[in-house]
Amino acid sequence: MVWVRAEHAGALAVVSTWLAAFVPWNVTYSTGVSGGSVLFVRFPFVQVRYAFGVPLARRVTVSDPLSATAFQAGQTIEAAYRVWTVGAALLAVAVVVSVLYYRYEERLEGGPVDPVRLLGGLLTLSGVVLAVATYLLATRGFPGVPLPIGVVFLFVFGGVLLTVERQ
Repeated sequence: MVWVRAEHAGALAVVSTWLAAFVPWNVTYSTGVSGGSVLFVRFPFVQVRYAFGVPLARRVTVSDPLSATAFQAGQTIEAAYRVWTVGAALLAVAVVVSVLYYRYEERLEGGPVDPVRLLGGLLTLSGVVLAVATYLLATRGFPGVPLPIGVVFLFVFGGVLLTVERQ
């Protein structure tokens, strides 16, 4: 079964990589945090935290993976944030490759590495790393249930790109 025609594989690789950069890899809703609730929406390159009814907390905070990791220093979930940073770095490499592929398609198509497979591998590897980060969030005492929404997309996009029939 062919999911994607070979002539569209390059465009799919670029678009799916860009979409992966904008889909939250993890969404977690926690209740009972200092008498209120907190919603974390973790995108690959930014975390948005919405606090509801938590005294002395800013309602909305936005942080990048490095700042969020520094904020969690010494906490049980610091490892999850460190792994997230690695996943974000891998996805950043994929985004750079996709931009280069978009700009220099013919040159990269003629190179020693198939850019579609490279992007598929980077997306899948990012999915694995962010799945580990989700697991660490779930098992290190972080309240709430983390939903790995973007991790599923990374696996689907990566799997499709890795299995596309190239000619």
